[in-house]
Amino acid sequence: MGTTRTTYAPLTGRTRLVVASSVMLTFISFWRVAAIVLNDLGSSAFYAGGIAEEAIGKAAPWFILGVMVFASAVRSVYVESCSMFTRGGVYRVVKEALGGTFAKLSVSALMFDYILTGPISGVSAGQYITGLLNELLTVCASHGWLPLAMTDGHGHPLLQLPMNGTSALFAAGVTIYYWWENTKGIEESSEKSLKIMQITTVMVVILLVWGVYSVIVQGSHLPPPPTPANLHFSHDALGFLAGTKFVPFLGFFGILMAFGHSVLAMSGEESLAQVNREIEHPKLTNLKRAAIVIAIFSFIFTGGATLLSSMLIPDGPRTQIYQNNLIAGLAMYMTGPDVLKIGFRVFVVIVGFLILSGAINTSMIGSTGVLMRVAEDGVLTDWFRKPHKRFGTSYRIVNLVFALQMFTIIASRGNVIMLGEAYAFGVIWSFTFNSLAMLVLRRKYHGERGWKVPPNLRIGKTEIPLGLASVFLVLATTAIVNLFTKSVATVSGVIFAATFFVIFTVSEHRNKKHLALTARQMKEHFQLDHEDIVSRESVGVRSGGVMVTMRDAANPFALKWALSRTDTDEQDVVVLTVRMMGAGGPEYLAPDEQIFSEHEQMVFTKAISVAESFGKTVSLLVVPAGDIFAALVQTAHSLEVDSVISGLSTKMSAEDQAFHIGQAWEALPEPKRQINFYVINPSGEARVYYLGPHAPALSPDDVQLVHRLWLNLRRDPAIQDLHHSDIITYALTRLASQYARESQEIIKDLRGYSSADLPATLKLRASEPVLKAVGSSSPSGSRTLGLETRRIDGRDTE
Repeated sequence: MGTTRTTYAPLTGRTRLVVASSVMLTFISFWRVAAIVLNDLGSSAFYAGGIAEEAIGKAAPWFILGVMVFASAVRSVYVESCSMFTRGGVYRVVKEALGGTFAKLSVSALMFDYILTGPISGVSAGQYITGLLNELLTVCASHGWLPLAMTDGHGHPLLQLPMNGTSALFAAGVTIYYWWENTKGIEESSEKSLKIMQITTVMVVILLVWGVYSVIVQGSHLPPPPTPANLHFSHDALGFLAGTKFVPFLGFFGILMAFGHSVLAMSGEESLAQVNREIEHPKLTNLKRAAIVIAIFSFIFTGGATLLSSMLIPDGPRTQIYQNNLIAGLAMYMTGPDVLKIGFRVFVVIVGFLILSGAINTSMIGSTGVLMRVAEDGVLTDWFRKPHKRFGTSYRIVNLVFALQMFTIIASRGNVIMLGEAYAFGVIWSFTFNSLAMLVLRRKYHGERGWKVPPNLRIGKTEIPLGLASVFLVLATTAIVNLFTKSVATVSGVIFAATFFVIFTVSEHRNKKHLALTARQMKEHFQLDHEDIVSRESVGVRSGGVMVTMRDAANPFALKWALSRTDTDEQDVVVLTVRMMGAGGPEYLAPDEQIFSEHEQMVFTKAISVAESFGKTVSLLVVPAGDIFAALVQTAHSLEVDSVISGLSTKMSAEDQAFHIGQAWEALPEPKRQINFYVINPSGEARVYYLGPHAPALSPDDVQLVHRLWLNLRRDPAIQDLHHSDIITYALTRLASQYARESQEIIKDLRGYSSADLPATLKLRASEPVLKAVGSSSPSGSRTLGLETRRIDGRDTE
């Protein structure tokens, strides 16, 4: 094998397993970071205003605007936590500062937030769609466009869809869809988020410009100022204080109550901490830029839309018809022809569907990621993380989240107001725990930070965090006030959080013995070695080796295929498993805290067993990553391997795998190493794709054609020194020149040529011929294992 550091010897030695401590991520710009967060945060713009007005009266828009301003301060707390040595996220920050008990309490509250995000977003989307359908039925009936059998004869439709019931049905359907997608394995896409926010930005610009114009034309007035005299709390909004003598004397306490009923508008801040690790360099600068973009957009969108709705929609329709879909109602009360208003309302519903349904997916990904971090920390048993037999996902956690969300939808019966009342519980308490933890960390760790929440007053050697303390006091006060004024949230939130806390505590207690046993068993077989980066030296392999990906202990066919064709005296074999770490994914712990999961132990135990059966040795490697294809090519490049061997995915074809690998290879910095990418199916059939520029495979007929041309052209005495390569160079140069003038004709000819000459099974993205290369060398000079191959480079896959 060339190194004894990875040799498995059950009786006399141990297998060394390298765990990379640095995460291989696909880094993204601050614009994409802002888009991911705003896809979550922006969803509240569609329902927060109506819920707040139901609770506190017509002054609600001012409190929504105030919450949006305060959200910037809360966001700054997350920025500071991300700038510290502690990775972002409520669970990790609170555990570092306050210990495991408070961490479990905070994550219980955060789970309540995540669980309710899906139902309230889905039901809200259903409200917008149902409202649109009912409005269209009314318009069609008034214009006589409906059959008489569907009207009452007076221009009114006989059918009107029940708002709450239809919305709940829609939310359930979308939740089922995303449950299945998450079971199969779905990732948050920054590109999709950016496109959604670009479409949303178009809607917001139209909304603001048209809305301001309508305000000027109609002479609308601002809502009443946010003073105690203008607050009119509903019976439900008073919570446990309803009927007490305290109510007539609320005063400033009433302001805090109104603020607490509006705080749900700033949900989604936790997403910023989750996506922090993927921000490109300079990380902190781009993090702050993203925070600024989020602050401006959310203030304009959520605050502006709520304010305009209050000014343009009359009180009656606003509170009785459009309370749960204010932006749709706003579209109908703009100044302009009905056709434009209905068209814009359709656009609003489409954008709302994109954001709100996407929030359901985000809630599943986020809650799954939180529970995965808790499980990796030993709080939940590995039973929760057992991978799906087919898809390899943590389906039991996904099923738990799905069941809780479906129960919430059914229990609420599509009532957005009820969901909104409960939703604020998790939002405010998770923020409170996070800000308290940051205050404690200021006292515990006095080292330099990249950034601190301002202002900070220094007296001698003592620094007083005025800004951070102020944020915590506001959050804590609001959270306590909400306990008394949000009876639905208090009862449901406390029960939910207490249930999760008990589950965490009991599971952690039972898990300690199991983890200790697992650790002892693991040390008998594996010597864990954490490395900051992946390199040949850290893994202990030679250049020109083979890397095999493995994620399922039950199906090691790719490893068997590789070992049967590799002489490990000549080439080292590295078995790699990738732990996904993207936004909303599991937290990757520090080396001294890392838990080697039971699943990974099973995978590598199987790898060793297979290697023993072949009488060969392998190296083992765990790499955390945000993108599996980027991780594969980065690791292969770092280890200087010749070949990467992967099993056929259950979710994509071999060509799709090669396509994504090719894109990831193109993203590598120069100089890039040429790599052979093999895809093995369960039957043992394989294909290889060459990554990088390579010499084309010429068939015997092609070689014969070049030779005949060479013979004919050399008859001219003027070119007696002509070489075969000169003919190919001339032909390519002539083709390039002709392509500049007749590109479409050439493409048509080439398409026809490839269609006529290639087998039907190979008419794919690339159009190069099949090469029988049993035991041959690849054009790049690297070793090629014996099989039928097909060439493709990174550029071909774009």
